[in-house]
Amino acid sequence: MKERLFDLAGMGAALLCLIHCLLLPLLLIVPFGITDNPYIDMGFLFLGAFPVYRVLSGNATRLVKMTLLISFILIAVSIVVDLIFHMHTGLIYVGAFGLITGHFLNYRSQRN
Repeated sequence: MKERLFDLAGMGAALLCLIHCLLLPLLLIVPFGITDNPYIDMGFLFLGAFPVYRVLSGNATRLVKMTLLISFILIAVSIVVDLIFHMHTGLIYVGAFGLITGHFLNYRSQRN
């Protein structure tokens, strides 16, 4: 039961991250004074780290574990590239979608 809650938390954090990543470029076009801050992305990464860790240390399938681990690494690499080179990559979108998918697969497998 606890793992299902971590999957829901992980799906929620990854979905918020994905919404943030998709809407921020649109908000940057409108002159509200909003700027891109990679530390917000890092906050989402740390927010999602605990649910990913709990699923990885649990009895999830190998497919779920690999999906979550690779997705988490993609997001981390994207944030590091943004911090060092001030360049955005599409890895963060793929990683966020992968986290949502991995947590959803694990949630479904725990239900059955």
